Amino acid sequence: MGKLQKILVRARRQVFSEMVGNNPSVFQGEGYDFIELREYMPGDDIRHIDWNITAKMQVPYIKVFREERELSVVAVSILNGSVHFGSKKFKQETIAEIIAHLGFSTIKNGDLLSSYIFTDSMVSNIRPSKRVPQVQKIAKEVLDFDSINQKVNFKIIADTLYSRVKRKSLIIIVGDFFEIPDFKLLSKKHEVIAIIVRDKFEEKPPKMGFSSLLDPENLMLVEGDFNDSTIKQYTKKVKEYDSKLYETFRKHKIRFTKIYTDSNIAIELRRLFEGK
Repeated sequence: MGKLQKILVRARRQVFSEMVGNNPSVFQGEGYDFIELREYMPGDDIRHIDWNITAKMQVPYIKVFREERELSVVAVSILNGSVHFGSKKFKQETIAEIIAHLGFSTIKNGDLLSSYIFTDSMVSNIRPSKRVPQVQKIAKEVLDFDSINQKVNFKIIADTLYSRVKRKSLIIIVGDFFEIPDFKLLSKKHEVIAIIVRDKFEEKPPKMGFSSLLDPENLMLVEGDFNDSTIKQYTKKVKEYDSKLYETFRKHKIRFTKIYTDSNIAIELRRLFEGK
């Protein structure tokens, strides 16, 4: 069985079998569009009473909603060169598996799934669909993409998604985020979730002595002495950077989580969407 099929089988089994009954929908939105206010009538749902208007008018008013028939889920994969790395499994493969889990969860919920791949430009856009083959198509694109020597441009990503995604959507952006993005405007128009994919080796490398490493993003050779002192300094910088990244996400009201290449993806996604 090939790598893609293993990813799809594992993700589909976890979404459609193990999660049944435990996690009926990871994408719980309001499910309704607000239309208007009107006076309360007997039998109306009291949960829809607008207490501010009621206090002003001294008469109960309720919010009237139109039911949304489907949620639009947009899966965004950032495949710059740094995702071509992993001590046991490449980050790019982990991203493909995350996308497969999200895709099957979307289809299971009867919602629309679309996809984008970005580097420093838009590489691919797969139009919305509710069909299961959509998941395989998206996961295959992510897994097969040649990410070596690819850069990332978060401004292009934010601007492109803002202009192209017209309908209010749940946009899930997956990448290693070694640059801090500005999704402020995007998060005002849509619900944005960031999934940070990392390998533990790159956050806290072991002592290797003098070593030469090839940067897959710019193909430059990096040489240095990986001793206790340099590793300690490097680890400190990574933590400081991530603190700024998390602060930015919180400031822009973007939910986020970090998933490592050796994590149980199903459990981590469940924690994210259940808010645990």
